[in-house]
Amino acid sequence: MKYTKEHEWLRVEGDLVVVGITEHAAAALGDVVFVELPEVETMMAEGDEVCVIESVKAASDILAPVDGQIVAVNDKLTEAPGLVNEDPTGAAWFFKMKLDDLSVLDQFMDEDEYNELIG
Repeated sequence: MKYTKEHEWLRVEGDLVVVGITEHAAAALGDVVFVELPEVETMMAEGDEVCVIESVKAASDILAPVDGQIVAVNDKLTEAPGLVNEDPTGAAWFFKMKLDDLSVLDQFMDEDEYNELIG
């Protein structure tokens, strides 16, 4: 997996990138009570707001880590937003993106670098 400074994780599955938030981010948010997901087939540019997460503490945005098209969303999160706290790096993925070039992921941190960031 790769990691962003915004505490998102990125996992490659074939020619797609699966995006979620890290355990660190989920813990910082507290109990997640609402998740707004993007529309499938939406084109996103790096830095665009893709999702909204609301917790008992705050509301946060998930930003597109790279340019690409949303090809799938995790509908389970709209029905059970608490999954974000229970399994942030597994069952609680947010969306899948199709990228033109997977090599853009080389700019992101690996697990060791991310762990150093969150110290």
